[in-house]
Amino acid sequence: MTVSPAPVHSSINPRLLDASGLSKTFGIIEVLKDISLTVRAGEVHAIIGENGAGKSTLMKILAGNHQPTRGEIRIDGAPVSFSGPVDAENHGIVLVHQEILLAPDLTVAQNIYLGRELRKGLTVDDQAMRSGARQAIVDLGGYIDPDTIVSRLSIAQRQLVQIARVLLVPHRIVIFDEPTASLTPHETEALLKVIRDIRAKGVGVLYISHRLPEVKEIADRVTVLRDGRLVGSHDAAELQPADMARLMVGRDVAKLYPDRHAAEVRQAVLEVERFEVPGFALDAAFTLRKGEILGFAGLIGAGRTELMEGLVGLRPAKGKVVLNGHPVSFTDVHSSLKAGVAYLSEDRKGKGLLLTKDLRVNLTLASLGKFIRGLQIDRKREGDALDKAIKDFDIRTGTKNILAGQLSGGNQQKLLLAKMMMLDPQVVIIDEPTRGIDIGNKEQIYKFIAALAEEGRSIIVVSSEMPELIGICDRILVMRTGRIVGEVQGEHMTENEIVQLATGVNAGAAA
Repeated sequence: MTVSPAPVHSSINPRLLDASGLSKTFGIIEVLKDISLTVRAGEVHAIIGENGAGKSTLMKILAGNHQPTRGEIRIDGAPVSFSGPVDAENHGIVLVHQEILLAPDLTVAQNIYLGRELRKGLTVDDQAMRSGARQAIVDLGGYIDPDTIVSRLSIAQRQLVQIARVLLVPHRIVIFDEPTASLTPHETEALLKVIRDIRAKGVGVLYISHRLPEVKEIADRVTVLRDGRLVGSHDAAELQPADMARLMVGRDVAKLYPDRHAAEVRQAVLEVERFEVPGFALDAAFTLRKGEILGFAGLIGAGRTELMEGLVGLRPAKGKVVLNGHPVSFTDVHSSLKAGVAYLSEDRKGKGLLLTKDLRVNLTLASLGKFIRGLQIDRKREGDALDKAIKDFDIRTGTKNILAGQLSGGNQQKLLLAKMMMLDPQVVIIDEPTRGIDIGNKEQIYKFIAALAEEGRSIIVVSSEMPELIGICDRILVMRTGRIVGEVQGEHMTENEIVQLATGVNAGAAA
């Protein structure tokens, strides 16, 4: 990434929004306490902190989704009280949510213009909406057919559609809540360019991200939250990513990735040959060995997730799969789980956890047979298992009785990992293990993954973050347009080598 200069005299730009003493309590839990900040015209103001620090709650208050328990918001110096998100939008504040809030059965164009359809006489102007939607996505550095049904898009593509939809609303302040968590480096750079363009027009930007180098690149000011309280605000020029991490977690995070011993040449656990997931992956072949962490890299749309879903029976697939020397064919995810192959979805909210159920139900659902005594579920054993999971995986929660959806992103990922480990799998496939997770929880999850490998389990990690793959993997396979096009390990395990393979720059040599 190239660092762009901050706007000149941003500190004397007009104040668009002032928040003072904002606090928010849910029941008896105070998630925000006495937060004050200012948003100026023509600046990017980053809000950083660990999962659960209160960032998203603060943004939802500023965007009208929540009412503060205490405190005041002023727009252009005048106090305001938003009745809801539409009221906030009428004051020029729009929010790009971290969660995907799109209608899955409508097209891209229909979603972008939903509720504000373009008309031609008495009818909806579908052609104009398709054209506008196509251009809105191009402006964000991507291309998506505007007639595509949203349910068929990847998580990254859905995020682009959501951002495009929000930016069509007239705005003076744009709040981005983890906008790049699902994006590739190329898509991220395109979005940062859009944000620079917005800033140049005098718009104020509030920006939440766990990717601290990205914050360093784009932000003019940085405000740090910890445990719902304000740690401080700083000019971005004064901070390096390591400084931000220290302020976020309250300690030095000098070593993000755990030490790994040189991988021994061990027996093959999983062997895949001539494997195909129609429309997504073709002629895949690889071997996963005992105690190995094998990475899968590639651009969004390369087929990595679909290949893994095909392997575990979540998608129709064909080809040769050998597990511990025996041919297997998984027709559904239950058969792969029974055989000892666990898959942790990249979409932990939509596919990995039941957000409206409590922690106990989520933890034991996949392994419920272990907790049935006679015709009843042994609640005490379930409770003991939850206590152990909370301790072993450091799931941070004030009470065990909350819903999974009330956990922070990092703690949801720990719960999902604990849930799958209840099955005692030999092979663990983890798709985007730290998406939307702060640096402190990343450090923990990397240690969990390394510990699983040290126990002799075999791990596949699919990730869009190249430093993550390089930091924790023994080998990395690179996919492009549905095919595995190369392997890197040792001194060749660099971002440059991976990018060349993923983009086809050296296609002749790599293919």
